[in-house]
Amino acid sequence: MSDICATLDRRGLIAAGLMILVPDLARAALPASRRLVFEVRRNGALVGEQIMTFAGDPAAPVVTTEVSMIVRMGPVPVFRYRHHAVERWSAGRFQSLETTTEANGRAQSVSARRAEGGLVIETARGRATGPANAAPLTHWNPAAFANPLFNPQEGRMLKVQVSRSAPGRWSVRGEAEIDDDYDADGVWRALRGRLKDGSVIDYRRTQATV
Repeated sequence: MSDICATLDRRGLIAAGLMILVPDLARAALPASRRLVFEVRRNGALVGEQIMTFAGDPAAPVVTTEVSMIVRMGPVPVFRYRHHAVERWSAGRFQSLETTTEANGRAQSVSARRAEGGLVIETARGRATGPANAAPLTHWNPAAFANPLFNPQEGRMLKVQVSRSAPGRWSVRGEAEIDDDYDADGVWRALRGRLKDGSVIDYRRTQATV
């Protein structure tokens, strides 16, 4: 997402709306509907949607994420973005992640899998190994904030610090400036982030998915 017509920052956008995973799914709060739908707004204007589905055993779910965004300058589209991701779990531990992303015609893909000695991450740039407890930044489970995090679109480790800033709220600072909110059941319900160009991105869960 490096070319956004000087409108959006790639790392800010991916950190501000796509995914987190955890090593202990006993603490994960899955939606009763097995589905989360968010409207995505930039500076108040609706720019897209994110849909997450949770399949399989709650202790070992397969989490699928679809994101679609179009940013316009007046009536003219200046940025198009699509992201698809599948996360797999077993016995409460993150096992693998596959993502494909297209941003204004530029395609990216990431493959990450748990292996002996660490987390193997493969991209077009080659193969790298991250910490064994690393998790992709996907936001649905706040327990993941205790782990090293990597960018699921770019496949690189993130330099961020995470703190619980209020009841039901976690704040991410460093390479990203994000506040995640969770409802009384611990299910992800909202996100607010500031991008490098100063714009603000908001995710709001639609009530029909609660």
